[in-house]
Amino acid sequence: MKIDGVLYRTIWPSDDGASVVIVDQTRLPHRFETVTLGTLEEAAHAIRVMQVRGAPLIGVTAAYGLALALVRDASDAALAQAIELLAGQRPTAINLRWALEEMRSVLQPQPPGDRACRAFAKAAEMADEDVETCRRIGGHGLKLIEEIAKTKPAGEPVNILTHCNAGWLACVDWGTATSPIYHAHDAGIPVHVWVDETRPRNQGAALTAFELGAHGVPHTLIVDNAGGHLMQHGKVDLCIVGTDRVAANGDVANKIGTYLKALAAHDTGVPFYVALPYSTIDWTLSSGRDIPIEERGADEVLVMQGRTADGTVAEVEIAAPGSPAANPAFDVTPARLVTGLITERGIALASREGLAALYPERRESAA
Repeated sequence: MKIDGVLYRTIWPSDDGASVVIVDQTRLPHRFETVTLGTLEEAAHAIRVMQVRGAPLIGVTAAYGLALALVRDASDAALAQAIELLAGQRPTAINLRWALEEMRSVLQPQPPGDRACRAFAKAAEMADEDVETCRRIGGHGLKLIEEIAKTKPAGEPVNILTHCNAGWLACVDWGTATSPIYHAHDAGIPVHVWVDETRPRNQGAALTAFELGAHGVPHTLIVDNAGGHLMQHGKVDLCIVGTDRVAANGDVANKIGTYLKALAAHDTGVPFYVALPYSTIDWTLSSGRDIPIEERGADEVLVMQGRTADGTVAEVEIAAPGSPAANPAFDVTPARLVTGLITERGIALASREGLAALYPERRESAA
């Protein structure tokens, strides 16, 4: 993606070869800043406080975090401890554990003296693979937008609704849910995106709107509860969201509020698609009922960050003093509400059979 004409990924190795740089997403949209991660602890912190977020990016960051740990201590014990520390930072996104187990399988057989170098190389491979995977997701999702565009009057845009941020900022580049949108826009197909604000962290308002604007994609920010209204009035042609974990039966865990959008789409006949890489599929879980749901701090609900008229970025309390708050970060959308799953291999029905058809090598391991 380009920011002010400069091409960026969300994470990349530093010139010193011993650290990595990330886009600090807690500063967006008011400030575009980068942070250098030089230790395991800094990588774990970046994941926990959501300087990096989005399932694919969390996985790649954890891979680099493991490489940083091995620079300091490459013993078997240190390898195991680093994996457990990183894996415990966010419980819902399966990509985190997937990436760490991929790293373990490569690093465990290596002599300790070779592990750090091999870890940095493997993490870089995973980053490049994520970019290519998301590019392919975009190519398959583009076909859906092209078909809808054929039914629209000349010049009228395809209206797409998305929730949270499953864009460039959630991955290394391209994004999952946004990749088809970027492909369509770049191909000259008129598109317009309804961007849910996505409380409580406002990832839609702060992140999705930021990156769509940077890429020149027409979009409109809406409050979370407006989606159903727009669908009722024929103003949404297609919903595309991302996901942090997909169970073997096609159930989908995504940012809280996704389930309500899927219900509205089902009731109004709007296609509801979920975009994801293969690393987001948890073949060990038979249904979404078994997906752990992260409960985050109450302050995310009670306090909001914004920019004042004088340009100062400040945090303000928005609730009645003393009010408690619950903050489940994700919900699960049943497969029956999902029109299809857009993957790097194609579009699958949201079912055990649909996933197995795209990933036949995992048929026997599926729960």
